[in-house]
Amino acid sequence: MRYLPHTDEDIAEMLRVVGVGSLDDLFSTIPGACRRKSALDLPEPMTEWELDSHMAAMAATMGSADRCKVYLGAGSYEHFIPASVSYLLGRSEFSTAYTPYQPEISQGTLQAIFEYQSLVASLLGLDVANASMYDGASALAEALLMACRITRLKKVVLSGLIHPFYRQVVRTYLGPGEFEIVELPYSADGRTDFSKMPKLDDVAAVAVQSPNFFGCIENPAQAKESTVGQKTLLVSCFTEPMAFGLLKGPGIQGADIACGEGQSFGIPQSFGGPGMGMFACKKEYIRNMPGRLVGKTMDLDGRQGFVLTLSTREQHIRREKATSNICTNSGLCATTTAMYMASLGGTGLREMARLNYDKTEYLKSRLRGAGFRIPFAGPTFNEFVVEFRPGSESIYQNLLEKNIVAGLSLAPFYPELAGHYLLCVTETKSREDMDLLVKTLEEEVVS
Repeated sequence: MRYLPHTDEDIAEMLRVVGVGSLDDLFSTIPGACRRKSALDLPEPMTEWELDSHMAAMAATMGSADRCKVYLGAGSYEHFIPASVSYLLGRSEFSTAYTPYQPEISQGTLQAIFEYQSLVASLLGLDVANASMYDGASALAEALLMACRITRLKKVVLSGLIHPFYRQVVRTYLGPGEFEIVELPYSADGRTDFSKMPKLDDVAAVAVQSPNFFGCIENPAQAKESTVGQKTLLVSCFTEPMAFGLLKGPGIQGADIACGEGQSFGIPQSFGGPGMGMFACKKEYIRNMPGRLVGKTMDLDGRQGFVLTLSTREQHIRREKATSNICTNSGLCATTTAMYMASLGGTGLREMARLNYDKTEYLKSRLRGAGFRIPFAGPTFNEFVVEFRPGSESIYQNLLEKNIVAGLSLAPFYPELAGHYLLCVTETKSREDMDLLVKTLEEEVVS
């Protein structure tokens, strides 16, 4: 976008309309001690061409995917984005991040969201999906609140292998409401220890993540078996939806509610954001689902149309009946996700998931062969835990200096796993990249 500043005449006219004499008068309510007295020390103005060159030179000094190999996942994943997604998303018809209030003039946006919902419901193996949510963490918190509304119970059980940030968001959401949260430990194979499950007669929901934070594939059906005969709902969450190209969807494995992060499907990492929350459930719980739902209908003339079928917030229904404080959805991100899934199709998604799985197993095998310990024997997808020798902090820093980000240290989240790192591999890493990582690690250990 071109930089088009206001002229002095434009500024004077705006100041006249709002009734002030100068730009400084707009900030008169800010105490003088809090305002800068001198002008900013800025360089001389540049032409557009000069500025483009200057920015390119600055960018060349910073880390980039071409210069730095990043084996970091833990909830945000590097994937190739098809050119078709970038092209379609650039069309002006889709450039909105909001679900419209006036469906009669927003049919294209509503249809895009409807297609997104249909694709998500199919992917997750459940009856209905909403128009998306802010991110995976808030989606999990909303899912647990939904389960508490349905069961009228105030205790939830969380796997200790749900993403630590997700569990913190759950505590933030549920803490003020005097809900009780119980966490399950993990077993020696890197999966949730369901043998520690408490009695479920007063539990609203059991939540499990698969693949979990260690990258290990859980068995939600095992958790579902424990809820038979109880009011307890099974909530299955995820941070990497790519896994469902190989694994059965959560609904097929018995989940009543499925939720998680959709960033992997066409959304760039962008230094940590944005994200997009996926949310689906069984049809019987649809009226307790947070967020919005777009539906397809017919008008009086028999023409197909799209409408907001459910808007379950306080502005649309009686406040005491509202199911969520979520005011909107991640509309542009949801459209991106729909474009990504449609571009790959079912076959493409399976092939992409298989490629991710195979590359992860290759790196795991190479590290194991080089003498590094893989502590958890459970099957994994995309990421896994590896143990470096004592003093691994210096190894990690040395690799950083060589433009290799060797995963995420688990010590801040699981103190008993000091010296353990979570490594992630997607289709963006070549065999040469992974061989270089192993070789560099071997050199660091020897030195």
